[in-house]
Amino acid sequence: MTTTPAQGGQTWTTRKLLAWMKEAFAKAGIDSPQLCAEMLVSHVLGCERLKLYMDPERPASPLERQQLRDLTARALQDEPVQYLVGEAWFFSLPFRVDKRVLIPRPATGTIVEHVLQYARATPGFGGEPGGGFGEGVVIADVCTGSGCIAVSLAKHMPAAHVVATDVSGDALDVARANAERHHVAERVDLLEGDLLRPLEGHAATKGRGTVHYLVSNPPYIPDDEWESADPAVGVQANVKAFEPEIALRGGRDGLDLVRPLLAEGPKFLRPGGLILIEVAASRAAEARALAEASGLLESVTVLKDFEGLPRTVVARRKG
Repeated sequence: MTTTPAQGGQTWTTRKLLAWMKEAFAKAGIDSPQLCAEMLVSHVLGCERLKLYMDPERPASPLERQQLRDLTARALQDEPVQYLVGEAWFFSLPFRVDKRVLIPRPATGTIVEHVLQYARATPGFGGEPGGGFGEGVVIADVCTGSGCIAVSLAKHMPAAHVVATDVSGDALDVARANAERHHVAERVDLLEGDLLRPLEGHAATKGRGTVHYLVSNPPYIPDDEWESADPAVGVQANVKAFEPEIALRGGRDGLDLVRPLLAEGPKFLRPGGLILIEVAASRAAEARALAEASGLLESVTVLKDFEGLPRTVVARRKG
């Protein structure tokens, strides 16, 4: 298009705005250009994305056009659309996000899905006759960030109790808002501290062997990938520029936080309990070896994410 929403010469309807933004994002190589356009337009218009297609010929006001032009310009400068609108979707739920937390990725949903599958099928770990979820399940979510894993599990397992930890108090404020938004705050305890340490003093987890599921999406990007200029290997520019580095980098080999989680985390699990840790695909084999070297774990495997990449190390506490 030769004109922009801030210029005259035509009526800028919702349909035309979406087409203009999608084209601009696609040319810039932004992932999911249609979705990004929908998120920005629905944000400015104050409606759900579905409503955009229920009234596609709605004309935008001059103020709305200017707001969309400004937001589009920021998105074209690599600022994540999720931060621009203050929201990201994860496991079919909307989550508040800002620069204090990592933007949830679909790959992390592998953890939630596997826990729910195991819980449905395993008596004493959530499973009960009829396929429902039983009571008394304790989940520990380490490096919770936005709380997307903790809140999603609490939402889908209405009798479970979740203890979520993070070293960042700012991140916990975002997680708290998300727990309240989805009405699970009374079952999600948020604790500030380094990795597993907050679990030591919590009533639900301080007794070793009490946790049914220990899950974590820790910082795991290795130095070589962080520093690489190769787009096929390195971290995207907008990720490095806008998302919190503390939530991304995992040290020289990406396993600085994975090692203590696999070494000490199993001690919190009850027999038959699962530990699930997301890792860099390039370091999945090393992470699996660490789990296999533990004297407390068995049935170690690596789950593939939606792109087919080895992403989540899973193991069961020995009986």
